[in-house]
Amino acid sequence: MDKYIFLIPLFPLIGFLINGLLGKRFGKGIISFIGCMTVGFSFIVSLFIWKYLLSLEPGHRILTQTLWKWMSVGGLSVDVSFMIDPLSMLMILVVTGVGFLIHVYSTGYMYEDESYWRYFAYLNMFVFFMAMLVLGGNYLVMFVGWEGVGLASYLLIGFWYQGIDNAVAGKKAFVVNRIGDFGFVLGLFLMFWTFGSLSYLDVFPKALELFEQGSLPINSPVLVAICLLLFVGATGKSAQIPLYIWLPDAMAGPTPVSALIHAATMVTAGVYMVARTNVLYTLAPSALLVVASIAAATAFFAATMGVLQNDIKKVLAYSTVSQLGYMFIGVGVTAYWAGIFHLMTHAFFKACLFLCSGSVIHAMSGDQDMRHMGGLAKKMPITYITMLFATLAISGLPPFAGFFSKDEILGKAFSFPYYPMAGKIIWFIGTAGAGITAFYMFRLIFMTFHGEFRGTKEQEHHLHESPANMTVPLVILALLSLFGGWLGIPELIGKFFGHVPNILEGFLEPVFEHSSNIVSQFAHHGHVAEPVEWTLMTTSVVVAIIGISLAYYIYMVHGKELPQKLAQKYAFHYQVIYNKYYVDEIYEFLVVLPIYYFSVFLWKVADAFFIDGIGVNGPAWVVKRTSSIVRLVQNGYVQTYGAFMLVGMVTILCFFIYR
Repeated sequence: MDKYIFLIPLFPLIGFLINGLLGKRFGKGIISFIGCMTVGFSFIVSLFIWKYLLSLEPGHRILTQTLWKWMSVGGLSVDVSFMIDPLSMLMILVVTGVGFLIHVYSTGYMYEDESYWRYFAYLNMFVFFMAMLVLGGNYLVMFVGWEGVGLASYLLIGFWYQGIDNAVAGKKAFVVNRIGDFGFVLGLFLMFWTFGSLSYLDVFPKALELFEQGSLPINSPVLVAICLLLFVGATGKSAQIPLYIWLPDAMAGPTPVSALIHAATMVTAGVYMVARTNVLYTLAPSALLVVASIAAATAFFAATMGVLQNDIKKVLAYSTVSQLGYMFIGVGVTAYWAGIFHLMTHAFFKACLFLCSGSVIHAMSGDQDMRHMGGLAKKMPITYITMLFATLAISGLPPFAGFFSKDEILGKAFSFPYYPMAGKIIWFIGTAGAGITAFYMFRLIFMTFHGEFRGTKEQEHHLHESPANMTVPLVILALLSLFGGWLGIPELIGKFFGHVPNILEGFLEPVFEHSSNIVSQFAHHGHVAEPVEWTLMTTSVVVAIIGISLAYYIYMVHGKELPQKLAQKYAFHYQVIYNKYYVDEIYEFLVVLPIYYFSVFLWKVADAFFIDGIGVNGPAWVVKRTSSIVRLVQNGYVQTYGAFMLVGMVTILCFFIYR
């Protein structure tokens, strides 16, 4: 079965090439079929490989395929190879499965767009590169996918490039990601210098061997440096502090693009990379503490920014940044499987939320301002119910998927094995962020679907439910938002229901086995008593209910009056949060403008004056002026030439006489 792995990225690549080169000549039906079915075929192949993987013994669930040798220079030898293990298997199922649903949804949402063929070509290209990232058998192939999704996201975010804001948003995403990728590349250089390879099957066994020999101790500076440099790349790709600023602006792209990039694929790449590198991170607890701390700050910070946003997609954008923070908390406290679990459940409910918002925007004739909405539940019942399911999931209420994954992360954070006290602080911040999440997500529900419609008469007349090719993916994702979490049911709840097994943790266990052994040997005992677990679980649910109740009290019981009074009473705080803490303005002042003026200095002074002026044009000017004087000697008169000859002869005679 390993010889068929290459088909998973091949099908989307074929779709990209056909629609990209010939799509202009095709009808929209053919474009839709090629765009959707190529990703669908990848999903089907993934299912067959998954079935085969399950037939193997848990410790032998690794399939590899080498296509050709990419390069061999000195000690560096890199193959174009793929590897499937439980981690990459889960990721590729999410990428192709959710990606297929988003492609189907796009056939309705983007049908009237004049560049329909170009849209599906870019979408297929994105899935191809994401498959390369997930399936790559070494860090260099991963990096090809890593850079490729950055390129594809630039093209998709700026898809409607006629609008200046869209073009700027695409450029911003591209530039910010390049900053993170610089750190990622440095990490790869240092990794090769340390271990002599970039292959997963070489690097991790080598690190364990050096660790067991005592030559690579816990918290070795080189390991910490590698992990932190790789995490710099993750902060860019997965929108963590300080490189999260590109993601909210990326909402300028089509809504299905937001669902694809910000739910199941690109932004989760950093989480996948840290989970894949779990052996190195476990050997570098200091790096883990940095990851978990930045993640907790991001989860809380982004949640507060979502509280006062009025653009429905911007609310979801900041919730994505916040939820990515929870994923990084999971991998940062060595609960790698929990981080991946939340990645999976987040793909379900966040894709559903974005696609539901697209359905609302479609019905509102392109208007994204929630202040113009209201009462849409009656006009759009399918969209309302599916979005409510996804909102309950992201709010962390049982039995929805987000409850199980988020609770697992917070529980593991509370018992952070390396740094127990820091774990308690991270748990507190994460729990507070969960309450804020429930508040602003139900604020979105109440403002959008309840109360009276606040838009124009023309918009109200246009309101309607979306067609089946848009609502069917919503229903599927809503059901996954409800039932998807039961794959990773916690042991505590499993025992309560008669020892229901944690299927997902058992499936991923072989990938993180070595890390678990290291933690058990060298870290504090990370288990908490059952009463404490129940208390933590109950607390997270209560906090979520408080957040929902507060949103209901402010936006349903009091309507417009209370929000306006609060905005006036706490005007300073309101403006700070409404303007996202002025982070973009601070970056503009401290980073963008200094670089801009420095570049102008380099252009005007260093380039134009010194290099062009003194270095190139200066010598040319001297030659020109000198030659204009010297050419006077060549005047065509014989007596002038004779005089110069006489002077020359006299000079030579004087030299020989007086030397």
